[in-house]
Amino acid sequence: MNNDLQLRSGIVGGTLLSTVLNISLDDVFFTIVMAVIGAVVSFFVSCLLRKLFSNKY
Repeated sequence: MNNDLQLRSGIVGGTLLSTVLNISLDDVFFTIVMAVIGAVVSFFVSCLLRKLFSNKY
């Protein structure tokens, strides 16, 4: 049981460490910019759809 926990923690730790070391700062900034653009577009589309399908009785 203890050996299984060490194996799992080694695999998870190695995967996370290798992933973190391969991500550049440019990738982080690109992801942030794309997330902001996606949130803004989603907000405006939801506002537009709310106006189009609202009941005006």
